[in-house]
Amino acid sequence: MLFRNLFRCRVYHPERVPLTGPVILAANHESYFDPLFVGSSLPRSINYLAREDLFSNRLSGSFLRGLNSVPVDRGGGGARGLKNILERLLRGNGIIIFPEGTRTSDGEMRSAQAGIGLAIIRSRAPVVPVRVWTYNAYGRHRAVPRLATTAVKFGHPIHFDSVRERARICPRPELRNLYQQATEETMAAIVRLRPVMDGA
Repeated sequence: MLFRNLFRCRVYHPERVPLTGPVILAANHESYFDPLFVGSSLPRSINYLAREDLFSNRLSGSFLRGLNSVPVDRGGGGARGLKNILERLLRGNGIIIFPEGTRTSDGEMRSAQAGIGLAIIRSRAPVVPVRVWTYNAYGRHRAVPRLATTAVKFGHPIHFDSVRERARICPRPELRNLYQQATEETMAAIVRLRPVMDGA
């Protein structure tokens, strides 16, 4: 909380995130601050994703486990990463994912990585789109953070009930299209969020 206040982080509509039960927070990725700012904006505990290789280091591994981090491969996917994500959600946890897979290099959103739609459909958890504005404080072009106004905004939950039902009964070759649909709808919902206190 103190860290977030230091960077004048404005938080909009955290009440849109369910207080209990499984939930996926799908956010754009602008800086290393993003997981901490998003997680500290909420009254509930949230799980984080972290590169699998970071867990092999004794110090960083202990720190990440203390943050309820989920190990995934560098691309944010893989069978083990997906299994870990789904297990956390099945236990009723919330988890933050970054569909872009890595931080933006120029402040603009990147395309989502493959596998995000699969995680969304398989989990059956509501997806809350999240938009963060932290690039000016600690974008990839900065060696050290600078004090700048930042923001986190939560959108309305997306339930994907109809898409998940179609995925349950459709022929296997059609699943890829449904995963892509879930990915595109999630990314579009993130893009629509604006850094002002409005109804979006």
